[in-house]
Amino acid sequence: MKTIRFAYACILVLFVATGVFAQQKETPLPAIFSPGGIALRGYDPVSFFTEGKPARGDSSISLMHDGVTWRFASVRNKESFQANPAAYMPQYGGYCAFGMSRGYKAPTEADAWTLVDGKLYFNYNTKVRESWNKDQKTYIDKADQNWPAVKRTK
Repeated sequence: MKTIRFAYACILVLFVATGVFAQQKETPLPAIFSPGGIALRGYDPVSFFTEGKPARGDSSISLMHDGVTWRFASVRNKESFQANPAAYMPQYGGYCAFGMSRGYKAPTEADAWTLVDGKLYFNYNTKVRESWNKDQKTYIDKADQNWPAVKRTK
């Protein structure tokens, strides 16, 4: 009798776990890379253009844009972003440009960034960026084609 109860319990746990995992698979990632609702893991998007390096944003200097919180290292950077968000927004919502060229969203690291023709691109890590740098134009063209369909999907 205990064996049968145990078997039923295991089956029940399996069904519940399967349902939870199935639900997680169907939840789309946001259009902007924003773990915890914070864009770019809290890095200031303007700093890549003005300082030529990543700078941590300050939680007291932030704003909501496109449904996520953006943080800035200075009030001046925040004002620049507010005046023209499109100029500073990372391509593909801040997801990996190399991954997007292959049709999927991948997280990124702040130190794996590149400016190309005045646009900000991120990669999964610096090793992936090395591969991406070998043929940026081709990868950008493919990613540009993929982004509209991938933007609102997982």
